[in-house]
Amino acid sequence: MSIKLETLHPAQEFIDRTLLITGGTGSFGRAVLRRFLDTNIGEIRIFSRDEKKQDDMRKKYNSRKLKFYIGDVRDRTSLTVAMRGVDFVFHAAALKQVPSCEFHPMQAVLTNVVGTDNVLNSAIAAGVSRVVCLSTDKAVYPINAMGISKAMMEKVMVAASRNLEGVGTVICGTRYGNVMASRGSVIPLFLQQALEGAQITITDPEMTRFMMTLEDAIDLVLYAFANGKNGDMFVQKAPAATVDTLTKAILCLLGKPDHPVRILGSRHGEKLHESLLSREERARAEELPSYFRVPPDSRDLNYSKFIDEGEKRLTRALHDDDYSSFNTTRLDVDGMKELLLKLEIVSNAVAGVPLLEDDQ
Repeated sequence: MSIKLETLHPAQEFIDRTLLITGGTGSFGRAVLRRFLDTNIGEIRIFSRDEKKQDDMRKKYNSRKLKFYIGDVRDRTSLTVAMRGVDFVFHAAALKQVPSCEFHPMQAVLTNVVGTDNVLNSAIAAGVSRVVCLSTDKAVYPINAMGISKAMMEKVMVAASRNLEGVGTVICGTRYGNVMASRGSVIPLFLQQALEGAQITITDPEMTRFMMTLEDAIDLVLYAFANGKNGDMFVQKAPAATVDTLTKAILCLLGKPDHPVRILGSRHGEKLHESLLSREERARAEELPSYFRVPPDSRDLNYSKFIDEGEKRLTRALHDDDYSSFNTTRLDVDGMKELLLKLEIVSNAVAGVPLLEDDQ
């Protein structure tokens, strides 16, 4: 059944208010800036540890609304300073590369798990009104260190959201799949390889991935911001495509349909299909026209509720499907081309504009 939630207009909520973005020099942070800088928002604080990227952003945007804080989510003190006077937080800081997290799992734990705990405790102490934490489809049925650390991040988020009645802080989360053309994703790589005349290297042509633009990701975060209650997780209904379809669409747009492609095989820690909702989550999710809302487990610390009591809907869930890139709407080559052309990096490449260093 579709549940209608109260919807607020984000623009009104942000007038003269201060927003902090952790990991704000990344793809998501830059997209938020493009969305918000020309609005009546009071101040946007970019919190990250990369002074070079901060300096580049400072010069590019040259806005009095923009403030920069050097710090690391692992360092609670730097967060305490940055949180003073903040109204809202978008928590995007994370280690996201699967190979990096596989080789250095404790670094993933320190940033994605401990760092999130630091962000949330600092936000609560500073009286921040709303915090939205960004997660990934790799947190569902995780098989690699990055996914495991993000799954734990979600547990930390839900745990911190408990017992906030009367405190004034609302903590909720979003979970989304592949963000097209974000830093480190395959679309910039495929474009670069094709434009330089190198073979396009793919893992498995039948591998499927959800396809979302950065604008979709921001819309999801804003929807969670406007509608989320403590512990809620929001998931956008998104189309998916095979790697083969994505590759053919890119080469077709570039006018190189016969460009050579080399199949590498799946890498360690990769899934054939990704899931945005587990079977158990889907059984208790509220389905909205464009989103799923997964409420938190509302059981308190009475252990008998975990041990002695069950839920019939979860028993039924064992026979249902998860929500995955395999069983969602599947794009064909034409549909993939249409979606790709919404990306500036792709439209520029089609027009013959060279790739910038930040795009690669």
